[in-house]
Amino acid sequence: MVEENRRVVAILQARMGSSRLPGKVLASVAGQPMLALIVKRVLPMQCVNQLVVATTQLPQDDKIEALVNNLGIPCFRGAEEDCLDRYYQAARQFGAEVVVRLTGDSPLLESGFVDWVVKQYLSANPPFDYVDSSLSKTFPEGLSVEVFSFSALATAWEEDTNMQRREHVTPFIYRHPERFHIWHLVSPQDYSHMRWTVDTPEDLAFVRRIYDYFGYYRFSWREVLAVLDEHPEWLEINRAVRQKEVL
Repeated sequence: MVEENRRVVAILQARMGSSRLPGKVLASVAGQPMLALIVKRVLPMQCVNQLVVATTQLPQDDKIEALVNNLGIPCFRGAEEDCLDRYYQAARQFGAEVVVRLTGDSPLLESGFVDWVVKQYLSANPPFDYVDSSLSKTFPEGLSVEVFSFSALATAWEEDTNMQRREHVTPFIYRHPERFHIWHLVSPQDYSHMRWTVDTPEDLAFVRRIYDYFGYYRFSWREVLAVLDEHPEWLEINRAVRQKEVL
């Protein structure tokens, strides 16, 4: 159950378009579309009032809406490239006071990790405008959770005129620490050498190896760490892949 009075809405962005691996969000992992697995893994979140999947208005993303509706999750459809506008409009429609940004390329993300990040945001005193698990680059790539106030989102939506930044939603916020109170969460141990996101065929092969090992989808990120301690060679599957930088 959500502990605070603020309405927390998690918005999971997903679209069929991808420069390096088109259609990846519906790629089969353990016999299910990857996006379905992500939804099922994060849905037990205790600190979030509402989960919404946000996709584009392009006809190719009709498949995403159909899948999401079948899972019983609301689907918001908005701008293709202006992802900042997509988030802002979705957050407005669903009455978000606090926004949690999740992405459709993170199939090893799970509800417990999301709840942990949200709790850091909600319990902070004095409050933060933005808390994240990715920019410290100490967690595995692919455990990215960003939590921010609707007011910070609205400010970015109104003032950010850079379309390349707007595609990535939050750079206007975290690049202005003089305006926003920001906290980059840091892992006690450095896992930055681990790549758990899916952006290439090699990434997909790595994630499939993890799911095949467990044989089901309800496993924690710490269980994945334990398996990789036993099988460090699996990290070689996608070690050569380089993450695209946000401009």
